[in-house]
Amino acid sequence: GYALGLQGTGGSSSLRDGFDKMRKAGASARLMLLAAAAKRFGEPQSGLETADGKVTGKASAKSATYGELAADAAAMPVPAEPQLRSKADWKLLGKPQKRVDVMAKITGAPVFGIDVSLPGMLYGTVVMSPRFWSKPVSSDLSKAEKSPGVLRIIPLDTTYGHGFGILATSTWAAFKAAELIEAEWAEAEYPADSAAISKVLTDALNGPAGSAMRDDGNVDTAFADAPQDKVIAADYAVPYLAHACMEPMNASAQFKDGRLELWSPNQMPTITRQLCASALGIETKAVTVNTTLMGGGFGRRGEMDFSIYAALIAKEADGKPVKVTWTREEDMRHDAYRPAAQARFKARIGNDGLPLALDAKIATPSVIASVMRRTFPSLSPAGPERVLTEGAFDQPLNIANYRVSPALAPLTIPVGFWRSVGNSFNSFFHESFLDEIAAAGKTDPVALRLALMKDFPVAAAVVQKVADMSGWNSPAPAGTARGMAFCLSFGGWVAEVIQVSGTEKAVKIDKVWIAADVGTALDPGIIEAQLISGAIFGLSAAMMQEITFADGKVEQSSFPDYEALRISQCPAFEVAILENAPKMGGVGEIGTPPAAPALANAIFALTGKRIRSLPLSRDVAFA
Repeated sequence: GYALGLQGTGGSSSLRDGFDKMRKAGASARLMLLAAAAKRFGEPQSGLETADGKVTGKASAKSATYGELAADAAAMPVPAEPQLRSKADWKLLGKPQKRVDVMAKITGAPVFGIDVSLPGMLYGTVVMSPRFWSKPVSSDLSKAEKSPGVLRIIPLDTTYGHGFGILATSTWAAFKAAELIEAEWAEAEYPADSAAISKVLTDALNGPAGSAMRDDGNVDTAFADAPQDKVIAADYAVPYLAHACMEPMNASAQFKDGRLELWSPNQMPTITRQLCASALGIETKAVTVNTTLMGGGFGRRGEMDFSIYAALIAKEADGKPVKVTWTREEDMRHDAYRPAAQARFKARIGNDGLPLALDAKIATPSVIASVMRRTFPSLSPAGPERVLTEGAFDQPLNIANYRVSPALAPLTIPVGFWRSVGNSFNSFFHESFLDEIAAAGKTDPVALRLALMKDFPVAAAVVQKVADMSGWNSPAPAGTARGMAFCLSFGGWVAEVIQVSGTEKAVKIDKVWIAADVGTALDPGIIEAQLISGAIFGLSAAMMQEITFADGKVEQSSFPDYEALRISQCPAFEVAILENAPKMGGVGEIGTPPAAPALANAIFALTGKRIRSLPLSRDVAFA
């Protein structure tokens, strides 16, 4: 997307932001090519047609390729409001297209940031404080400096953190020297371990709420006269999560003659350019950013740390290019994490089993404040932050008395944008609790949602579709059970049903059905791939992932202690794409939010065990 003068990709916004703009640009270019051809051929523009990369005169049969006409066309006036082709006349859009990058990826062609190779290249890595924001109290670099291949050790002092960059003749030499740096780091400014961190969240949950993001009806009155047997309540919790991109953080940089050139797998080129210029004390126009493909982003590569560190190390490399690669451990322990969160939900259930009132309070630290501290520390975030409660306050449900409030937790562990952001945890809270309402009110989870969605036909159609696909209304096969969840996020309406089998001792995910309404489906193949990958991302986190703290430091270091779903555990998927929504929705993140609650709800249906905190592997084993 390109908004506020910032170029970047995130928030499932690329197509939503760019589609109409690109269509107008293409339609304008076509008219300008026609105008140039009309002038060249001496024919009226109405007698020309465009096809297969060329303009042809219908009567004269004169033709010229777009390339031959391009220079003349560029001089033509740009049409103000070109007519766009109607959907009925689309030739490529709406149909799956072959990906142009597949061959390069499957043959290991050098397309990612970590593949960059430049003449005379040096190599580097970083060792940053294992306690976020802490500076070294003392350090001994002598062993590292004497390590074979090391050229110099560079102190790094940035808005992202403090530590050392190592410049060496090979990546391996840099990695080995990194192990020899001896430093004592200042104590953490935040609670030192997971139990103390959890207490901060619980204290926030027990304290005053912030301004409600949704406050329909009168929740307090609705609960005041509620019979006790009609009130249910539940507390939920989720941990910090890492992005764990398959390609660890890296960037290459060359600083020469006062100019910086970067080769960076990043999601935010313009801010990368701006902050790297600032770090080196040069003008933004003296920085060139080459954005490579990314081996996983998920929001992590919207950060600037890996680019800034490369720029600072390159400044000390006497004009030579430097490739700076993080170890997997450095990556896992220096992320901008998905925040931990806790929630308290309460409902009053009517005689018909439907909720008369729902009150939700969600405690979590601020993603926006954390991002601003790292990127623009002199600016203050403005207004209420929807990230704290998105996925809960903004769902398409009619409940007469419906309140969702944030409770800001004062934790300064770096948190950032993680695939689907606040929806990733709030959907788990919200959809798990709707399932609890259904169980307590003896209503079917699908029927409950359809009743609450009667004013939201797009949502109801998605829920009905996934129910039909999964055979929801017929009994699940013996030894299996199903759970469902729905989430509206980034303009995409998604319902998922998960079928599990096994026992309380070992649960297996057999199948996942996904129905998604994206308004306009431009490439169904890519939409299906994104929905499945989003669900797998969400299932990995739901089943087994957590970031924990001890002594102010992240305890996990690599995939053995931060597992992802393996192929052998991966279920079969069936996807349906609907186009009822009036606006185009995003796709990249929307498969993630319903995955965790649908799985937890399926486990409840199978075992009767209601799990209210993630990861689920604390309570059940997965086959």
